[in-house]
Amino acid sequence: MKASLQAKMGQSMTLTPQLLQSIRLLQVTSLQLEQELLQVLERNPLLEQEPEDDDAPAPTDAEVAAQEAAAWDELPEPMFLSGGSYTGDPDDDPTARIAAGESSDPRQRLLQQLQLRCDARDLAITAWWLDACDDRGYLEADPRELAGRGAAELAGELPGVDESELLALRERLLLDGEWPGMAAADPRECLLAQLQALPDHPARALALRLVDAHLDLLARHDLAALAARLQAAPADVEAAVSLVLSLQPHPVEQPPEPEPAFIIPDVITWRADGGWQVRLNGRSAPRLRLCAYAEQASGHEGMRSLLEEARWLLRSLGIRNETLLKTARVLVARQQAYLERGEEAIAPLTLKEVAEEIGVHESTVSRITTGKYIQTPRGTLELKRLFAVRLEGAEVSGAAIKAMVRRLIEDEPAHAPLADEVIAAMLARQGIRVARRTVAKYREQLSIAPARARRRERGSAPVARLG
Repeated sequence: MKASLQAKMGQSMTLTPQLLQSIRLLQVTSLQLEQELLQVLERNPLLEQEPEDDDAPAPTDAEVAAQEAAAWDELPEPMFLSGGSYTGDPDDDPTARIAAGESSDPRQRLLQQLQLRCDARDLAITAWWLDACDDRGYLEADPRELAGRGAAELAGELPGVDESELLALRERLLLDGEWPGMAAADPRECLLAQLQALPDHPARALALRLVDAHLDLLARHDLAALAARLQAAPADVEAAVSLVLSLQPHPVEQPPEPEPAFIIPDVITWRADGGWQVRLNGRSAPRLRLCAYAEQASGHEGMRSLLEEARWLLRSLGIRNETLLKTARVLVARQQAYLERGEEAIAPLTLKEVAEEIGVHESTVSRITTGKYIQTPRGTLELKRLFAVRLEGAEVSGAAIKAMVRRLIEDEPAHAPLADEVIAAMLARQGIRVARRTVAKYREQLSIAPARARRRERGSAPVARLG
């Protein structure tokens, strides 16, 4: 074999520390940004905070846009950031290669895990079972009833599918994945699945027997009766009970309720002059500027790096403010009906649509809208709330349909609550075709009990809520 040398020419873009700083500032919240800017003020003497002038009039929308456009125009080109020339695909955004974080949806995360060891057929059946679960991870009906319904619904997509195949995939889902007990029919099945996922131990074997046949005694905390039924020593029963109590009551652990806190909006929108005006909230974070003697420091070798750091920080803040303002304007323009009429008028809107309109990558829109809030006449909302997924086969968003379901239940006759299939039929008469299980899922998300639990005499308590 003859050795040879070959010369190759390639083009790439390097994510410099300055560019990484710009990306990071896009995704920090206003509180995090304020804390970071205060730390920068302490360590960089060439930066100072602009004084707040309470008597000065607020800048107009045109002034804010002009100032931030100027800050944007002063930014160097990507070739300067990378330390070399770059003439690659202009649609290839290198910032998109930075991970935007793991999904918080347990269904999505579980499907991503199962993709590595399931074929497309099994994955489609698993996704159907996950759609049949409520937000806690429990099935919405009896497994065999759901299996019969699933075989009929999936027959066109998966030839030859039957109830036994669906039930086998449910057993696999019950014991596999990040949440043992997912798609369980009841708490007993959920606890058994979690115990089977634990390492072998004497307390585990006793706990399996306890959960399988004696949950009623456990609910009464009758340890003496449990010891007699299981024919075990009281100490062993206590260890098994402690193990059971350490398990999760639901397949999907519910996130803790957030502590109440004051929110300072990043953007403010209001209706004036026949349209909607949008501007940044200048008080959400301190405004910085170069101090008077900053340019003189450029001749000092020790201060030159501090001056460069200060300039880059101000330019990164300009990128953040410009991107946030552009994104907020698009969101307000596309969701005017929601701001004027409420949740039932929210339009389908995705990250991709906003990104295409302002000329950035989807990941940039995701970062700039995470943890950012907008003050509207309807209250202070997270920017993410102005996005809505289009329901398949409909021209409206899932959030709008959820609001319609809530309104129909709130207006239902007190003595004749509406069943899920009746609500689906009423929506169909309005041109919105949704499945019964979709209505049931939205009702569960709204913490509203099923029709049989809401049945009451006219003039009694309001709609029953799930506790």
